[in-house]
Amino acid sequence: MDTSHEIGRDEAWEGVVTGLSRGMLDGSNMYHFAELRLADGTSRKVRIGRRLWKSLTVGDHVVKRDGTDPAKA
Repeated sequence: MDTSHEIGRDEAWEGVVTGLSRGMLDGSNMYHFAELRLADGTSRKVRIGRRLWKSLTVGDHVVKRDGTDPAKA
């Protein structure tokens, strides 16, 4: 699994949500994460916005296009 949780603006991927988590990594801000199984079979944990995180459930499809934020498909 990739250790970086940051999403680059120029990245593009799509995958299925396998887990959701959140945590206060710096002690003052809540960060939301989605664990994804990507189309190529690899797994990745990415940081996403609260609004998207609240709308996702395990099994949902998420798409990240080049230059955009991740979105539920």
